[in-house]
Amino acid sequence: IFRIPTLPCHNATAWLKRINKERNSANTFKKRHLLIEMHSRTCPRPPDQPVDGCLGPLTVVLDHTSGFEGLLFVDDDLLGVIGHSNFSSIRATTCVYRGKWAYEVLISSQGLMQIGWCTLNCRFNQEEGVGDTPDSYAYDGNRVRKWNVTTTNYGKSWAAGDIVSCLIDLDEGTITFCLNGQSLGTAFSNIKMGPGVAYFPAISLSFKESVAFNFGSRPLRYPVEGYLPLQNPPTADLLRAHKLLGYIKTVLSTTLDTQEKVLEKDSACWSLHGEPTTLVTLAHIFNYFAPLMCKVYLVEDVLMNFLLGILEGGGSVDEHPLIQQLLDLFWLLMEDYEVNECLKQLMMSLLRAYRFSPIIPDLGFQIHYLRLTTAILRHEKSRKYLLSNVLYPFIVVFFYIKTPLRVKEAGLEELIPTTWWPTRFDKEGKESKDESAEERLRRRAYERGCQRLKKRIEVVEELQVQILKLMLNNKDKGTGEASRYIFLNKFRKFLQENASNRGVRDVTPQPLCPPEYMMCFLCVCVSYWDEGKMRNPGCVSSDEAYVPPQLFYNGKVDYFDLQRLGGLLSHLKKTLKDDLASKANILMDPAEIQATSMDDLDEEEESGSAQRPFGAVAMGGALARPSWLSSPTLGRANRFLSTAAVSLMTPRRPLAPPEKVKVRTLAVEQRTEEDIEGSHGNDGLLLGRPLEEPDHPITEKSLLEILDGIVMMYNLSVHQQLGKMVVVSDDVHEYAVALKDTEEKIARCPARRPDILEELQKSQKVFAEKLNHLSRRLAWINATIYCKDKMLDVYWLLRVCILTIQHADNTGTLFAFAPEFYLNVAMNSYSSLKNYFSPSNCMDQLPGYEDTLTQLAAILAKHFADPRIVGTDIKDSLMQALASYVCYPQSLRAVERIPEEQRVSMMRNLLAPYEQRPWAQTNWILVRLWRGCGFGYRYTRLPHLLKTKPEDTNLPSLQKPCPSLLLQRHMAELLSLDKDMAASFLNSVLNQLNWAFSEFIGMIQEIQQAAERPERNFVDTRQLKVCATCFDLSVSLLRVLEMTVTLVPQIFLDWTRPSAELLLRRLAQLLNQVLNRVTAERNLFDRVVNLRLPGLESVDHYPILVAVTGILVRILSFSAYGPSVSRAASVLLSDPCFQLHSIQHLLGEGETSPAAAVLPQTPAVHPGDPAAAPAERKHFSLHAYTDYIHEEEEQKVEQMLAFLTIESKQAAASTPTSEEDLCPICYAHSISAVFKPCSHKSCKACINQHLMNNKDCFFCKATITGVEDYSKKPTAS
Repeated sequence: IFRIPTLPCHNATAWLKRINKERNSANTFKKRHLLIEMHSRTCPRPPDQPVDGCLGPLTVVLDHTSGFEGLLFVDDDLLGVIGHSNFSSIRATTCVYRGKWAYEVLISSQGLMQIGWCTLNCRFNQEEGVGDTPDSYAYDGNRVRKWNVTTTNYGKSWAAGDIVSCLIDLDEGTITFCLNGQSLGTAFSNIKMGPGVAYFPAISLSFKESVAFNFGSRPLRYPVEGYLPLQNPPTADLLRAHKLLGYIKTVLSTTLDTQEKVLEKDSACWSLHGEPTTLVTLAHIFNYFAPLMCKVYLVEDVLMNFLLGILEGGGSVDEHPLIQQLLDLFWLLMEDYEVNECLKQLMMSLLRAYRFSPIIPDLGFQIHYLRLTTAILRHEKSRKYLLSNVLYPFIVVFFYIKTPLRVKEAGLEELIPTTWWPTRFDKEGKESKDESAEERLRRRAYERGCQRLKKRIEVVEELQVQILKLMLNNKDKGTGEASRYIFLNKFRKFLQENASNRGVRDVTPQPLCPPEYMMCFLCVCVSYWDEGKMRNPGCVSSDEAYVPPQLFYNGKVDYFDLQRLGGLLSHLKKTLKDDLASKANILMDPAEIQATSMDDLDEEEESGSAQRPFGAVAMGGALARPSWLSSPTLGRANRFLSTAAVSLMTPRRPLAPPEKVKVRTLAVEQRTEEDIEGSHGNDGLLLGRPLEEPDHPITEKSLLEILDGIVMMYNLSVHQQLGKMVVVSDDVHEYAVALKDTEEKIARCPARRPDILEELQKSQKVFAEKLNHLSRRLAWINATIYCKDKMLDVYWLLRVCILTIQHADNTGTLFAFAPEFYLNVAMNSYSSLKNYFSPSNCMDQLPGYEDTLTQLAAILAKHFADPRIVGTDIKDSLMQALASYVCYPQSLRAVERIPEEQRVSMMRNLLAPYEQRPWAQTNWILVRLWRGCGFGYRYTRLPHLLKTKPEDTNLPSLQKPCPSLLLQRHMAELLSLDKDMAASFLNSVLNQLNWAFSEFIGMIQEIQQAAERPERNFVDTRQLKVCATCFDLSVSLLRVLEMTVTLVPQIFLDWTRPSAELLLRRLAQLLNQVLNRVTAERNLFDRVVNLRLPGLESVDHYPILVAVTGILVRILSFSAYGPSVSRAASVLLSDPCFQLHSIQHLLGEGETSPAAAVLPQTPAVHPGDPAAAPAERKHFSLHAYTDYIHEEEEQKVEQMLAFLTIESKQAAASTPTSEEDLCPICYAHSISAVFKPCSHKSCKACINQHLMNNKDCFFCKATITGVEDYSKKPTAS
């Protein structure tokens, strides 16, 4: 068949006679067409002629040699471009000077771009691009404006997935733009024309923005009557392709007889049992047809449209066998290189068509293209070729359902006629559950519309699942390796490339894939997992699915360069080789350990970088662009354009990964089914089962690798994408609050101010229109991303990660081999369930939710201080997750449900000295456990901030107090029993408080000096933020001290403890310093607070003074430790910084004349205002905060003040100490200790505090070996 000679015209009659003998008279029209085709081949068409009005090459591309400015990445086909500098510009190779012309731009990112036309004389730079010069004209859909030196409003906003048509009429002198085929109106008229003026297609785009051009190399998606593409379509080839495809269809329709059914047989049997006439006829047609199917224009315009037409009748894909038969013919009658190119172009055309199709109410375009993709992938040989050579990484396109930016064009107004948004809010800005009957009806109508939308989206999702199931088929072994194992190798390579791009210098990592892709993966994985359970009841069910720990260290699955919990893999192989041998029976090859050392990697990297051209060095790695969003071809960004080094950019950039990555990648791609599943005693992926791991099958081993890849995928991209989608929900909330506020203002507006009423009504209309738009967009997002099904998928992934971590933890030291991303995904998936899905779905309804919360709490409590985990970032993430966990009542109760041993261990780790680790988050956790029990510490937001609206009411810091008495009890027991730990913990807290408050005072001094300068000046916002952070740290450290004094007062008051006196004196010193700095009127702190600078909102008298008051009240409490009260009072009074009026200031009884107490809602006072005058300034009093401080607490403060007043009078009446007997260091206490062996002297407080951090003498620097009591001998009379 492949060797049928080309028949000359004089042999046609004989050939047709032979056909006539074997076929009946029904084939006469077919013979005529074949004769016409043979005649057409003997008469070649004339070569392409340039069209009048157009100058340049016949193949129009982007000018990568001289027609650009800035840094750009250009695709291999010179049609796609990515900006890689501030504002890059590039033009095409062809210009027009007469007639009507059009080209299309496929928008892949919706950022700042200016698309249009320019002349050869236009000169662009990093700030000025197309539209910024007199002879260039541009449209910018990001800012919705048109540009020609000046700018005005024009058109609509574009979004990723839109197509912009650029039209120029050089007969009338006008330029027009269209968006998805809809004209935006004439943008420019009377443009410059005449001799020497010709216009090039051109674009300017900012960093990371990407587009693809279509000058006519493919059919225009939205052709405009009267306008020609810049590149001539292959008209003659189009005519021939249509004719030949018609002949093929005719032959197939003739041979598809109910009696013959030739093509329904397996293609391998045709040579024995097929009709010779059919095969000879088709072979001759394909001799002409096959070369045409290697051209992208013909594949997209002829073949793809023909195949789509087959499926237009509806029904399932299985009901249309013609597509399968056509693909059988392709593989039988075309050369391999021809069918390969044809399938590649066909699939890429489908990818583009799906990606850039507009959204319509029934999603008809998307469904149509997915049905054809499914039909093609049902063909086994085609599927395996596409999996091996084409689909990755572009397959993710088919799993992306773009969100419509313009809801009217998407038909959402008809689908969801009634909109709804929350209208009732509490004082803190949170949604109220109360609603009126009218609101309930609106909400239900809105939910019905959302359900209608969801049902239509489910059709698309079902097709996506079918596609994935076809690619994960492991039964199609008839023509070689099963599809699943081809897919696994490509999928791992895909993950590797995206993981390596996350650290590329100067290139922001792009999304790995849309969340929908991972959700489809989860759906298919669970389905196959359950099927395996049905076949083999001994396997683990999907509800208990996990990834066994041996995958992390047996080398069967490549984790690339991803960080392990215990550090680098090469380091772990060296340090834990004995554990691997004893626990997992894995012997490490010394040569392998040596080969993977860091020295080898460094040397290889140096040699690789020395051979890399400038373009590759500038990137540092593979391009991070999401090619599935934009690529019109398979070539990706092999040209890096720079005006600074054009000559260096001309060679194509070599592959970026170093040689070691290549070797590893080949090893991954060459794995077989036996390597994965195992056979004949080989455990495959499960090699090296540890003793702690149960000896029973889990599921198919290939599914374990798929599950591992899903977890990695979520970590690399999906969680980030989920976070971006929630912005629409936040916008709905903000606009709803604004609308509610506007309606309240309208109700209060006086009738005598119609002007204000009119403006308010305008604002009300704008807010309502915006909410109508956003609520429909939110319905789309909730249906595609945040629906109940997707929530269950993410929840399943959370449970998988929890079980995987638990099994890995059971292996002991081998836990260090586990990749960090499992812990990250466990924390992030819980965060997404709580923060992204929960507004529309209740987390409490998830199956086994309480147990899952408790298991996650146990993981956080155990591993935030796990010595097997060495990475600083993952440790910080665990600490932050635990800090957030204890802020919410439900999750805090989960922490309380973990076993007591783990709770006590967690508290012991939290009470470790702060100097040995990052302490801010630890302190925050302790503060949250105490919040709600402290003095005046029952507020959610500070009193002076109640009138301001919080940015996000879901923040952990804005949750209502929920103290844990159980964990407080554990803390009290630990500090009571372990005296050394108590002393070191409190010493570190006091040290950090001293540092934080000192830093705070130093910063507000600088801020005050800057504010008082007469010239105009600005305070750095970063300095303000750091200043506020130091203040917040000081308050939280004071609260931890208050908790300690309340729970374990004997630490300070029981002087039988060796450190009690020292700790009490240090505490008194710090409290007096804070009181003196904060309570003095018209001092530094008071002036800065009254400035009310943005960024210093949390800095106020109340939080720090009530914290200090709480400590003083607890120390000087009259209810317990009676004998110790006088001791505490004497220490406080003996401190040289003590001032009684600082205590009096707390109740508004300072030295100055009493004045009205400052109210919590004091308005901001700015410098220069009359309110800032000292005579009118009010001072602080606890009496003003009756909503925050109980009457009983006020009484305790009054009793404390009365007690200190009496004690201070008695102390003043006592005989003062001689100056010679005072400590030469602090000059506050008498000499009471002598150092050995140097015999220098000081008070006990000074030497004890010094010895906690230093063993050298104050004076002579000799090492102190001991300290003895000292008492002055009485002088002789």
